[in-house]
Amino acid sequence: MMLDPRSPRFAAAVTTVVLILILVFRSGWLALAQAVVFAISAWSPGWSPYGLLYRALLASRLPRPTELEPAAPVRFAQFLGFVIIAIAAAGYLTGVTLLGLVFTGLALVAAFLNAAFGLCLGCEMYLGYRRLTGKPTPARVPAPLP
Repeated sequence: MMLDPRSPRFAAAVTTVVLILILVFRSGWLALAQAVVFAISAWSPGWSPYGLLYRALLASRLPRPTELEPAAPVRFAQFLGFVIIAIAAAGYLTGVTLLGLVFTGLALVAAFLNAAFGLCLGCEMYLGYRRLTGKPTPARVPAPLP
């Protein structure tokens, strides 16, 4: 499966806003909801709630992407996001607020870097692992012509 690279970047922007709200309100329930979003996105990027929002609101208004990216690095990044924000949610919901704040902060840094600069830390970790194991994966490929 190949993805329009603008979709995960849009999702990262929405996630950045959600993570800021989690930090401001120290909300374990909102962190848990974001963990569910990450889990769905890791399971199937095509059903990502923020990806569906991107396709409904923006994709038809933008020109076709010039490049596509493989879904595997994005799925891995979403899984890492799930683990990190699930730990944050557990911290908030069990009263260990510092744990929630630290892990929400880590997720916020990663989401902001992706949204603002297109740097997906989880994707880079996945691609680095693939290079180390001798199974490199291209980061992006040209989009097929219409």
